[in-house]
Amino acid sequence: MKKEITIKIKQKYINKYKEGYPLLTKESIVNLQDLEREGIIVKLVDDKNRFVAKGYYGRQNKGYGWVLSRKENEIIDIKFFEKKIIEALNKRTPFYNNPSTTAFRIFNGEGDGIGGLTIDNFDGYYLINWYSKGIYKFRDEIINSLKKLVGFKAIYQKKRFNIDGKYVEEDGFILGTRGQFPVIVKENDVNFAVYFDEGAMVGVFLDQREVRRTIRDKYAKGRTVLNTFSYTGAFSVFSALGGAAKTTSVDLANRSLSKTIEQFSINNIDYEAHDIIVEDVFSYFKYAQKKGLKYDMVILDPPSFAKSKKYIFSVEKDYKNLLKEAIAITEENGIIVASTNSSSFNMKKFKGYIKDAFSEMNSKYNIIEEYTLPSDFKTINEYEKGNYLKVIFIKI
Repeated sequence: MKKEITIKIKQKYINKYKEGYPLLTKESIVNLQDLEREGIIVKLVDDKNRFVAKGYYGRQNKGYGWVLSRKENEIIDIKFFEKKIIEALNKRTPFYNNPSTTAFRIFNGEGDGIGGLTIDNFDGYYLINWYSKGIYKFRDEIINSLKKLVGFKAIYQKKRFNIDGKYVEEDGFILGTRGQFPVIVKENDVNFAVYFDEGAMVGVFLDQREVRRTIRDKYAKGRTVLNTFSYTGAFSVFSALGGAAKTTSVDLANRSLSKTIEQFSINNIDYEAHDIIVEDVFSYFKYAQKKGLKYDMVILDPPSFAKSKKYIFSVEKDYKNLLKEAIAITEENGIIVASTNSSSFNMKKFKGYIKDAFSEMNSKYNIIEEYTLPSDFKTINEYEKGNYLKVIFIKI
């Protein structure tokens, strides 16, 4: 059994934790100096030593760990993790029963009761993401629970707890039969090539599933589509399959070219009929304006933070200006799909950026659809930052 220490919570934070807030924060802890070794079980108490909750110590972003239980006598052991994973799997039954989508999340951190841990299923290849050294201390309990509960081709892992939350480079294979990459998975009957052996990212962001389907089924037909920060071209593939007249994918990373060609090809789309451009997005906007290029749909899904030779982009600081660049090259009655995965602001503030951008461009708009995380990315009301995805379809 893991060693347990007691940490005192400042009085003003007690009710917050009693009401279900899951993240242990630096400012809430009195005896911070007692937190020495990540992975240790912590018992949260008030100023009169009355039990509040128990969790684990693990440094992740701005947090110091996560609450796991509000039952004083609950033991954090393999049975605890098994129970949590069973509950999570039961909630994903509809996904397991849907042959048109074979890639989805089966465990979503604090939304499923264990912060710092996510598990994705890619057609029987399970990928565990560990977000702190603290949760990684429970590696054996979690892996043994998972292998007992699911039929798998292989289990892989990614350690994302290096300095500043960066990815720890390693092979990542744990159990089963090594994948022959790429592994081809389905999302709403569209193919994706995924890799578990090429760094932190696998080739597709599963949280945008409903947005991609909406673009394909409702908005792409006959439109010229500009997909910025395009990564492996997933939005472009769905646009092309939805009947887009042409797609243009723009991303600064050199690998985006071959990866996007691959995603088009495995869906039997002629990639040569589409433009795939390796360039800084802001430079491309300037080029498009200079050439008088306009698009019927512009997709904006930037990383929260990005750095190129010319620009340092931060979503909070720069999203409004990014939108203004997009407005300038979007046709009248065109669509802008504005998306962010930043947890540092909420939907209301995001809509404020949109309002300000259109106001400064003297342009009118209507919000026609909005999306947050899909159901397999389970969140809890007590932790608003967990529901980080914000996507708004805007008609000019």
